[in-house]
Amino acid sequence: MRKYFAEFTGTFALVFCGTGAIIIDQVTHGGVTHLGVSMTFGLIVLAMIYTLGSVSGAHMNPAVTIGFTLSGSFPLNQAAPYILSQLAGAVFASAILKILFPESQGLGETVPFGSEMQSFILETILTFFLMFVIVQVASGSKETGIIAGIAIASVVGLEAAFAGPISGASMNPARSLAPAIISGHFQSLWIYLTAPFIGSILAILASKLLYYKIIHKKQVPMN
Repeated sequence: MRKYFAEFTGTFALVFCGTGAIIIDQVTHGGVTHLGVSMTFGLIVLAMIYTLGSVSGAHMNPAVTIGFTLSGSFPLNQAAPYILSQLAGAVFASAILKILFPESQGLGETVPFGSEMQSFILETILTFFLMFVIVQVASGSKETGIIAGIAIASVVGLEAAFAGPISGASMNPARSLAPAIISGHFQSLWIYLTAPFIGSILAILASKLLYYKIIHKKQVPMN
């Protein structure tokens, strides 16, 4: 239960701060700025990895949990509780943001700026890069240590900075699903519920192809 509560808390923090930054940027007419939003996502990921990494691994993302599960470094029987905890934390964060900012229509939702296929491909590649980095710097399925935190947070902030204006740079089904549920806006949601999983799976396949021996040695059982 400690792990599940940690995933709930971490994902709550990610969605509350990340989408909260988007909402505040909108209601203040650019008070946060796009780069500020990108930094917020990166910094909250960094903080939660250092805070919760030793407890649950600080996945905070169903696509990451699935990736670790498929890599063999995370127990299959814990995948569903992890994902449910992440979704619960994300929805709770969006619900609070709706109370705080009732004037916000989308609650920091992710929607394509261009075509749906453009954003689908972009989200797949973005998640591929994210998971590819995670699996190389994590210890088994635990994202812990100074190197892991900085590397993963840097990727999140970087990808949000350059791809956010086009696809929203979600890379996280929980982050996109929560605002959609609370706001009732489900436009193009399928992109953000499929592309991150595909990108994560492709990253695991690529990692095993390139670094199989390294990954195998780094896998550790979860207590």
